[in-house]
Amino acid sequence: MRTLIGSLMLAACALGASGAARADLTIGVSLPLTGQGSGLGVPIRNELALWPQTLGGQKVKLIILDDATDPTNAVKIARRFVGDDKVDLILGSAVTPVAVAIAPVAAEGETVQLTLSPIGLPPGSDKWTFRLPQSSAVMAHALVEHMKRHHVKTIGFIGYSDAYGEVWLKDLQAAVDAAGIRIVDVERFARADTSVTGQALKLVAANPDAVLVVASGSGAAMPQMSLAERAYKGVVYQTHAAATRDLMRIGGKTVEGTYVVSGPALIGELLPASSPSKPLALDFVKAYEMAYGAGSRNQFAAHGYDAAVVLDKAVPIALKAGKPGTPAFRAALRDALEHMGPTPVSHGVLNYTATDHWGFTLDTGVMLKVVNGDWQLAD
Repeated sequence: MRTLIGSLMLAACALGASGAARADLTIGVSLPLTGQGSGLGVPIRNELALWPQTLGGQKVKLIILDDATDPTNAVKIARRFVGDDKVDLILGSAVTPVAVAIAPVAAEGETVQLTLSPIGLPPGSDKWTFRLPQSSAVMAHALVEHMKRHHVKTIGFIGYSDAYGEVWLKDLQAAVDAAGIRIVDVERFARADTSVTGQALKLVAANPDAVLVVASGSGAAMPQMSLAERAYKGVVYQTHAAATRDLMRIGGKTVEGTYVVSGPALIGELLPASSPSKPLALDFVKAYEMAYGAGSRNQFAAHGYDAAVVLDKAVPIALKAGKPGTPAFRAALRDALEHMGPTPVSHGVLNYTATDHWGFTLDTGVMLKVVNGDWQLAD
């Protein structure tokens, strides 16, 4: 992919600039560049700066706006993208409740939304929404398979009290029921909470073999640190939203030995040569760390990389039905995503269909372990 890349012409437009001449392919990007989700949004913005000048042979114009981790802001931004900018695609957001808020606006405007978070939507309401991250069902499969190998019989759950936490609990419950593993305690907390002392005390009292923390970025470290302060001795698991260095930066020695499920993008060097994601993961890491420093690789930045890979394949298909900036092109882009077939990306192999806008298969997730402040493949 990077062989296509020069330097990207980013168009960070002010609100009053919607009447300016547009590039061939206009993409509206809603990211949490401030607020609690900024640890997820900023790495994606960094990756977008490394995008090619063209995708699928079309010049690219990005309109990048800060949703400030606020669903209300995101709705306003999405309406501007659809109504004023007439974008060909909405990319975002990186925080689940914010991306959920964008989805109905994209659908109403018949504009594809490529989400950067694994959002669950009611059946039939994701006609225009495609996910770049793996679903919680796919990642729960990898987690539970690892738990089975390590003879985990009981687990505790502590997760966000929002859409991300609830979808994870639902998919985890289905996976552990099939595996004969019992959830002995369920605790929730808000993204803005600064303490989970009460929840940690209840989890320790339940004494599960393992605890799954369902949180993102820097917020994922707090529950684990609280468990350690209360001398919890079991195994701690984290979801793919925690597969960032914020976990290690904030958690320090507390998170040593933690198991984290992730897409393969973070550990390209460790993937077997047969992995279709290996060359893409290596390409992503090489360019990203050359630009932002050794060890700066990030799961969310890799979703930004994968968006370019997907569009580079889908845009030429859509161009057969219309030009960018038209309803015909927007509809054709949606159809192209559904019919482009298996597409290797840094995080696995995507294969969207008319009935599956998640795309990844159950064998996608890889288990990582925090060892000496770095990622290793888990045993």
